[in-house]
Amino acid sequence: MWQKRFNKMMWKKLFVSSLMGLLLSTGIKPVMAGTVLENIAKSGVFNVGTPLNLVPYAYYNEENQLDGFSIDIVKLIHKQLEQELGRKIELNFVEVNSLQEGFPKMMTGEIDIACNTVFTWERDKHIDFTLRYTISGIRLLLPKGKIPSDTSFAKQKIGIPPQTFVRDAIKLAYPNAVFVEVASLQEGITALKDGKIDALGGDSILLDGLRQQVDKDGFEQFPPFTEPSLAQYGVACVVPENNSSFLNIANYSIAKMMEGYLVKDPEMTELFNKWIGANGVVDVVSEESIELFFKSNIVNHEQIPFPKQ
Repeated sequence: MWQKRFNKMMWKKLFVSSLMGLLLSTGIKPVMAGTVLENIAKSGVFNVGTPLNLVPYAYYNEENQLDGFSIDIVKLIHKQLEQELGRKIELNFVEVNSLQEGFPKMMTGEIDIACNTVFTWERDKHIDFTLRYTISGIRLLLPKGKIPSDTSFAKQKIGIPPQTFVRDAIKLAYPNAVFVEVASLQEGITALKDGKIDALGGDSILLDGLRQQVDKDGFEQFPPFTEPSLAQYGVACVVPENNSSFLNIANYSIAKMMEGYLVKDPEMTELFNKWIGANGVVDVVSEESIELFFKSNIVNHEQIPFPKQ
């Protein structure tokens, strides 16, 4: 046990040292002084890493304003930050399109938080995860009416995006399929439209957002939503490791949203339903699933009181 713990510590030190060396070799200087909360209090700026075209989490709406479910979550955290620090804080968005892109920006202090992220044990070695603010899963996207009669997808070409957890779940479910690596969901949907692949694997919420951007009536997901997804997980934000005070503020804000949804607080219910559910931007998660997920998330945390409606 001691040897395993020692090996893990040494590996982590080597990883951080290597990353630091890479950052320095490219002229990027890691910011080592101060916690995230101290730096926000000092600078008066809350820097958020986010994609700009990821429906329904973060994208420009018809009024050309940055909008989305994760943007609303970040605004809740921003509001709580101002209350905790007792001052106005500027909310600054920095374009970040992947966790691989965002991690160095966290190490250098360019961003304080990034969202739309799924927990993995490997990622958890280097960053800290907030409470999960929605539930999602892995499914396949296919042209409408093109689900094969043999749903083992044997010899069918399935596009796989870079995320390891997506690849592993799909390969486990459909071991006899032909797997085609795609650089992104956008590249995958193009390949699907062009007939280069038969299906595209990915996060069901993101796949539905992509469907709406490309062709609302031209695609469907498998397995159907009456059946379980290939894998289920929560979606969270990430923050630099060992910043407990800042993480507490983020978690409190997310827990407050979940608690408010469960007790039917109008503000929190409207915030969530705007994005997820029967009347939301994406309708791929049932109300029952959301309620059960929120209850399981907050059961181990202090209740946040809301006035009775």
